[in-house]
Amino acid sequence: MNKKIESILQRYSSDRTRLMDMLWDVQDEYGYISDEVLPDLGEGLKLSPLDVRETASFYHFFHSRPAGRHRLYLSNTVIAKMKGFNAVYAALEAETGARFGSIDDSGMFGLFETNCIGLSDQEPAMMVGKVVFNHLTPAKVRDIIGKLKAGQSPEEIVNPEGIPRDQLAYVEAMVESNIRRKGPVFFQAETDINALLDSCLKRHPEELILATTRSRMRGRGGAGFSAGLKWRLCREAEGDVKYIICNADEGEPGTFKDRVLLTHSPREVFAGMVIAGHCVGSVKGIVYLRAEYFYLKDYLESQLQQMRDDNLLGNNVLDQGLNFDIRIQMGAGAYICGDESALIESCEGKRGTPRLKPPFPVQQGFLDKPTAVSNVETFVAVARMLDKGSRWYESLGTTHSTGTRLLSISGDCTAPGIYEVEWGTTLNHALRMAGAEDSKAAQISGPSGECVSIRQDGERRFCYSDLSCNGSLMVFDHSRDLLAVVRDFMQFFVDESCGICTPCRAGNVDLLHKIDLIMAGKGQFSDLDDLVNWSRIVQRTSRCGLGGTSPKPILSTLKKFPEIYQQKIRKHHGPLLPSFDAAAAVAGYQQARDELLQEDVE
Repeated sequence: MNKKIESILQRYSSDRTRLMDMLWDVQDEYGYISDEVLPDLGEGLKLSPLDVRETASFYHFFHSRPAGRHRLYLSNTVIAKMKGFNAVYAALEAETGARFGSIDDSGMFGLFETNCIGLSDQEPAMMVGKVVFNHLTPAKVRDIIGKLKAGQSPEEIVNPEGIPRDQLAYVEAMVESNIRRKGPVFFQAETDINALLDSCLKRHPEELILATTRSRMRGRGGAGFSAGLKWRLCREAEGDVKYIICNADEGEPGTFKDRVLLTHSPREVFAGMVIAGHCVGSVKGIVYLRAEYFYLKDYLESQLQQMRDDNLLGNNVLDQGLNFDIRIQMGAGAYICGDESALIESCEGKRGTPRLKPPFPVQQGFLDKPTAVSNVETFVAVARMLDKGSRWYESLGTTHSTGTRLLSISGDCTAPGIYEVEWGTTLNHALRMAGAEDSKAAQISGPSGECVSIRQDGERRFCYSDLSCNGSLMVFDHSRDLLAVVRDFMQFFVDESCGICTPCRAGNVDLLHKIDLIMAGKGQFSDLDDLVNWSRIVQRTSRCGLGGTSPKPILSTLKKFPEIYQQKIRKHHGPLLPSFDAAAAVAGYQQARDELLQEDVE
């Protein structure tokens, strides 16, 4: 067996569930995951080489062929395209000598586009391996590529002072946090994690679950499920082993709040997980961290180790009899892993394919054991609520939407960043805080959410009964082509579908083609009917939430901005459909005729 592969297997005790980590180590060692390493890796895990390749081929950041000594991934979000993406794209090709989707002749640079990397407040941005660069311009690109050619590593370029990777200062040297508005719940320095955990571990789990339920706190991952009820269901589920998973796969374009919480409140995140473990009877926790946040890993690992040293994690936490520890599981680039069941599959070392429900994760989750999966923001909110009390928390927000919400605001505004607002805050108020002027539309909750009109919806409120925002707020002024934005979002869903079900795999492609037809001026009014009808089919028959929400950019803009479609519709005159391309048809005929004539000559 290859000694390097053997060493990697030993590092993870040949644990099948750690395949994702092993694949990262293989790619770090060789630059890509070749067919030659698959038999040894499979042998050590009792898998076939195709089983290993099946997992590796699912994720964007795993390469099966040489991808360059420096792999550059340029974020291609709508926000990036509003901030100079095209110029940066051209500069990268010019400076590296590579074309996007390939490597240069020397094998030094590989250029790739990627979806949102959690930096919508500082686009254009890119990853070079596991290091990120923000606020890119053609001049900055020339400087970065020049230094790479001169032999500097990406880390040396972004961190010239050599700050250790496990320090907060290292993260801050790379990425701006842009916390614009703190509120009563998040980013509070006075939380004493030691005292909080000591107090909670002395209380009966049922008491803590009841307090969480009484606070009416709902999960911040998008579904808004009751946090207390989830813990109760997991506690009552049958199983000798139970798990707590923190979903830090913040893949919804335009969202970056979890990135900032992990940077400035990691102990509150971990404390929330410890408390959840105590409540449901779990001894093991997993933080599923998206690959785009690899630069946070060493810092988070150091925070976990410090908590172990302080007896806040590990065996007999604070001498209260609880055994609970946390490990970090890295993702590898797959939006669908934001779905809790797909995330669990990935944690098990598999493709991130959503499971059919029921059973739900609280019944059969990680390794078929009861598992409570919650979002980063949820764990911090739980820790703060239990520290200050459920009545205090319930006093914030509205009657049916208690507490506060973190908004990741980006786009056409002067102060993009993180804003903590109480539930019940109006959209107009949030826009004013962020310096958004002349706003035409706002995309609430990313592409999977709702596009609203500022003129019609500005006084709507963020709450679960109105604008149920998952944290992303993208702002578009009157200069923006909203139909192009819709097309970009649909391309995102086409790229990110796991492909397992036909409605999502094929339906989103058909919807994208229909948008292209309309944008090209070849659509008719019946095509708008098709958009609505096909969208409903995709929503109703898809396997998971991706297909259930992917048509929303189309449906919400058809409702709020019908003119962006109607002005593109071509009036139908004569017997031919507007979509019929006579020139292309004639060209095809001429080509076929020429080929037949050539055959006759021969």
